[in-house]
This record gives sequence, structure tokens and C-alpha cells, in this order.
Amino acid sequence: MVQSQNKRVDLQTTGVSYLGTGGKVGKFLIGDQALEFYADANVADYIQIPWKNIQQIGANVSRRHISRHFQVFTDSGKFLFASKDSGKILKEARNHLGNEKVVKLPTLLQTIGQFFKNVFAKN
Repeated sequence: MVQSQNKRVDLQTTGVSYLGTGGKVGKFLIGDQALEFYADANVADYIQIPWKNIQQIGANVSRRHISRHFQVFTDSGKFLFASKDSGKILKEARNHLGNEKVVKLPTLLQTIGQFFKNVFAKN
């Protein structure tokens, strides 16, 4: 059985992890020690990310609407998740990480615009 790293759970919600092939539906546990994801199909398929290992966490924000998808950047890689409560997850993360580590990620249009800006700047 999997042992949670959290002693206290501040938020529990459902969502999807996009680690590996396809998405895995499961539960998020946001607690005092870590952000945790446990898959519904197989509880042994889990992700535990301690707060101290998270470099940044962010989502796309457009017109005061927070995207369902959010990314967690750690010292060992990047994790992509989705949840209907991504705003609540980011607020809880802000309580544990601080404002400087919770960021707005660029939207698709901003990414495309930056690409063309870089292409024409080289010429």
C-alpha cells in the first residue's frame, strides 16, 4: 500500500495526469508536505511531488479564466495535469510555494507570436 507524504490534506479533488501514454484519471491530494496524485484504476500508480522539489507551477490564464491544464516544473522534469479545480490547486500551491513560483504560462497565441518574433529577429 502507498504511504502518503502529507500529514494534513488541505484539498482533495479529481483530475487527470498526462504522464506516459494517455491520461490517467485519479485524485489529487494537496497537503502540507506534497502535491500527490493517485490513479483510480491502480492505486500503486501514483505521483508524489514534495513542495521543496517544485521549481514552478503554472497554468494558462486568459481574460481571468484559468485553464483546466496546469504544469508542474520540478528539478527532475515537467508534469502535466488537468483538473476542473485547477484554480483551487494553484491557490493552495501559492500558500506552500509563494507567489514567485506560481506563474502564468503563455497561451497558444502568445507562443506562436513569440516564435514568429524570434524567426524575424534572426534575419
